[in-house]
Order: sequence, then structure tokens, then C-alpha cells
Amino acid sequence: MSRREEEECAELGRKEELSRRIKEQKVVVDELSNLKKNRKVYKQQPNSNIFFLVDRTETLSQCKNTLDQLKKEHQELENSEKNKVKK
Repeated sequence: MSRREEEECAELGRKEELSRRIKEQKVVVDELSNLKKNRKVYKQQPNSNIFFLVDRTETLSQCKNTLDQLKKEHQELENSEKNKVKK
């Protein structure tokens, strides 16, 4: 496999990973958006089974920001692919 083919495979894997994460983040944002105001939200600590109570609106805001960042990364990847095709 040539170096270019390896780079294309790695880029495709990165693109698929970003797409998967975007879908997951959209579900989280949707679920948080549809919660009633009085519902409690808990966030799991990374690499543990411990959950902490968090503010729903703050968490929703963070999740929306994360989603925006993921979409931006995905768009940049798309644009870099288009630029390579043009060359």
C-alpha cells in the first residue's frame, strides 16, 4: 500500500469517527433539549462509575459547543478532501 493510500484510509477512518461522534452528540443535545425543567442531569466521570449532578442548561450549552466543534472539524476535513481532488 502506498503512502498516499494509507493517508486516504486514515482520513476516511477519521471522517467516519467524526460522523459517529456527531450523531451521538446530536442525540445528547436533543435529549437534553427535551427534558422538563425540573429534571436532574448527571454526568459520569471519565473512566469511573461515579456520577455527579450537573446543571442542565450549562450541560446543554457545553454539548452544543462540542457539536459545533465536531461539525467544524468535519467540514474542514471535507474541504481538505475537495482541495486534494482539485489538485
